Amino acid sequence: MAKFTADTAHSELEFQVKHMMVTKVKGTFGEWSIDVEADNIEDFTTAKIKGKANAATIDTKVADRDAHLTSADFFDVENHPEITFESTKIEGSGTKFDVTGNLTIKDVTNEVTIPVEYNGQGVSPFGPTVYGFESKFSINREEFGLTWNQTLETGGVLVSKDVKVSLELQLNPADAE
Repeated sequence: MAKFTADTAHSELEFQVKHMMVTKVKGTFGEWSIDVEADNIEDFTTAKIKGKANAATIDTKVADRDAHLTSADFFDVENHPEITFESTKIEGSGTKFDVTGNLTIKDVTNEVTIPVEYNGQGVSPFGPTVYGFESKFSINREEFGLTWNQTLETGGVLVSKDVKVSLELQLNPADAE
């Protein structure tokens, strides 16, 4: 099996939640990785995928909010420093795949299915062939023990339970680093 890794300088992992039911707050993690092993990277059904993010590196561009998110109210990074994903099954063909696997946040593991689209390949000016993938999906943060919230006077809540995740990935051969 060939090994590939996400080139984080040319990839994005972003999330967003609704704030006060009316606006969106976006964020990312400063340290994250996705590693893939596959017989044929273009036939993603052969792949084994592992991903992780250092929860302490969450970045929403507001230091006080980031501190709250790393506290026991949310990620509790002192006791649960990593968010992890490991694939268990991949189905699809052509350019569209469903990647099913175990997502663990705050020591709670749930099976999720992530739609992934293969965007093709290109030869880097530095030599190796690179591969592009993208995905957009949602998770319910409460299913992972992230239940902190506040009820608003006008009805609704301060933070939505649904978290939208967006991935733009450039996978490079692992030996090309």
